[in-house]
Amino acid sequence: LSKTTKLILLDSLLQEMSFTRLSLLSSKLTPACLRLATVRPFSLSATQLDEVTHTGQQFSENDQRGVRFAVTGLEKQVNTQWAVDLIAAVPPTVVTKRVVACDGGGGALGHPKIYINLDQPGPQSCNYCGLRFVMDHAHH
Repeated sequence: LSKTTKLILLDSLLQEMSFTRLSLLSSKLTPACLRLATVRPFSLSATQLDEVTHTGQQFSENDQRGVRFAVTGLEKQVNTQWAVDLIAAVPPTVVTKRVVACDGGGGALGHPKIYINLDQPGPQSCNYCGLRFVMDHAHH
């Protein structure tokens, strides 16, 4: 079966399921109301399957997960602001101690407190949140 045929069959099945559900809910609805309630727009517009997600996933043209976008007429939404890029934009925190503690901001939005040794040269990052710390050797 072609992709278009599969989409049409899937749409027909979804409409039939919707009709059955409505008829079970209320026997007082007229047939005209039921027909209007089950008509849904069907779109065969091209979906953007080639965008890479933050996990590196890329949908091929034959991937079954793309059907949900074609049937609903929605587009695949990909967040272009990946966490690794956002945390890299935060400059390292300059400290004067050899060991620093990071709790990710504390409270319910943080993470378990860990201690980071800054004896190694250069910025050292937190294993949980990625925040970086660097020791200012001018103060020692």
